[in-house]
Amino acid sequence: MKNDPIALDRLSAAVEAKAPAYTDLSDRIWATPELRFAEHRSVEAQIAQLEAEGFRITRNVAGIPTAFIAEAGEDGPLIGFLGEFDALAGLSQEAGIAEQKPLEAGANGHGCGHNLLGAGAMLAAVAARDALREAGMKGRVRYYGCPGEEGGSGKTFMAREGAFDDLDAAISWHPGAFNGVMSIRNLANYQVYFRFKGKAAHAAGSPHLGRSALDAVELMNVGVNYLREHMPQEARVHYAITNSGGVSPNVVQANAEVLYLIRAPRVAEARALFERVKACAEGAAIMTGTSWSFEIDKACSETLQNQILDMVLHNNFQSIGAAEHDEADQRFAAEIRRSLSEEDIASEVAAFGAAPEMAHVALHEEVLPFDGNPIIQAGSTDVGDVSQIVPTVQAWGACWAVGTPFHTWQAVAQGQSPHAHKGMVQTAKVMAATALDAFRDPELLARAKAELAKRRGGKPYACPIPGDVLAPPLRNTAGR
Repeated sequence: MKNDPIALDRLSAAVEAKAPAYTDLSDRIWATPELRFAEHRSVEAQIAQLEAEGFRITRNVAGIPTAFIAEAGEDGPLIGFLGEFDALAGLSQEAGIAEQKPLEAGANGHGCGHNLLGAGAMLAAVAARDALREAGMKGRVRYYGCPGEEGGSGKTFMAREGAFDDLDAAISWHPGAFNGVMSIRNLANYQVYFRFKGKAAHAAGSPHLGRSALDAVELMNVGVNYLREHMPQEARVHYAITNSGGVSPNVVQANAEVLYLIRAPRVAEARALFERVKACAEGAAIMTGTSWSFEIDKACSETLQNQILDMVLHNNFQSIGAAEHDEADQRFAAEIRRSLSEEDIASEVAAFGAAPEMAHVALHEEVLPFDGNPIIQAGSTDVGDVSQIVPTVQAWGACWAVGTPFHTWQAVAQGQSPHAHKGMVQTAKVMAATALDAFRDPELLARAKAELAKRRGGKPYACPIPGDVLAPPLRNTAGR
């Protein structure tokens, strides 16, 4: 597509014509934020839209009620678009204002822009399908409705069941503050519950008879904190005490639980670090006379970049260009930026690999430079597991004011803004154009697959989630 400006013009016009339905869809999902694996209203809204577009729907992918596939076309290469729709807890926020004001105290909010992510990926999939029909080209387009990206690794559970095995390539994007290739090496991770069981006792009358599970949690955390000096520099370990054993200080806590998120550059390193964290739990149990157990909640692999597809996407972004903004867009973005510190803004600019002077720009209206190499290691995503199986490319789309941190009320406040919609629609054009390049060039797909095989070193994909670990909805049904 990048060598055919006329075709790009037609594609852009077709996307713009379809855009209102998908911006409306993103707004409806923004207004009904649902957490991991409970995104039932969002799923039904997406399925209804895709059925209206003539896509064939497969529900309950990998046995997960909120995972689905929508497909169009009968033969030819198969390109998948990855969509998400889950929200975050505690980030309820009124749209369109630059001050923190929850719609409902303690409620959920789309602090990572997944309302836009899913709708934009759907728009790209529909546009690619329509362009294939217009050109009389063979090809199959598939949209993946992927639940539970936030702390759930929905795609990893789907990958374990083979949901992506027949794809020739996968395409996705993420809302952010900049436009360009998502050239980030995401970290692999394990998320694990550690549970301690002790013995209750009166904390004053008979403390010697008690065995504190909360003491065990605290000692485990101390051990892991000392471990930080002796783990790889790029590794990260976070925890939250999810059960402190009650609210009565005069009772020795018999049960306590802590949830750990363990990250490292590669899944083998994350697994090795997980074993060391387990040793801290065992030591804490020995010191306190308690018993302990663990439960893997989820895991995901590191992202494998595909330079072949990255460069195609980058070239399409340069040809199509970034979204343009009006005075109202710029004014609202400037108001959002006034709610952020200089450190907030500088940190986000650096995270995208943008030049420091971009910290003085309200909305990004260019395309980030890209030389084919990933920039930094940061965060984790279950897209990593898809990238281990099939050549995968991701874009950033500028939907937020420059400097907006992820997982904040400022991100939620911009989730229905005109500048967010413009960024979503523009990125959908780029994704659709990239898919069409792959459809019409078998050699491109072959080179992308050869690159993936080289990066994997000839090793097959190994899912980091053990086979006996069920996705949370199935785990809950099974009473686990």
